[in-house]
Amino acid sequence: MSDTNIYDTANQLEREIRESSQYNALKEAFERIQANETSKKLFEEFSELNVKLQSQQVSGQEMEEADLEKIQALTEQVGLDELISDLILKEQQMSYLINDLNRVITQPLSDLYHK
Repeated sequence: MSDTNIYDTANQLEREIRESSQYNALKEAFERIQANETSKKLFEEFSELNVKLQSQQVSGQEMEEADLEKIQALTEQVGLDELISDLILKEQQMSYLINDLNRVITQPLSDLYHK
């Protein structure tokens, strides 16, 4: 198989992911959040703070106590929001699909190094 065919296959996989039930369920869950101002605001605030804290953690910075308290409070609120909870569930299902595909794609490397 040529490199061109590999990229054609990858592009086909991308199209099939967009057509998958997992992707469409995730898309619908996200659209429901976007249509609800309260859930949308909470989701955006939670996501932004989560990215900030992860960035600090990766760069070795110590997290501020106020940010930790805020993320804990937001996590509780997110857990009570049915729309966001549903989105998180759909994200997990999509993640399982992506992880399975990643295992298949990287199997040749695993086979090579673990003969």
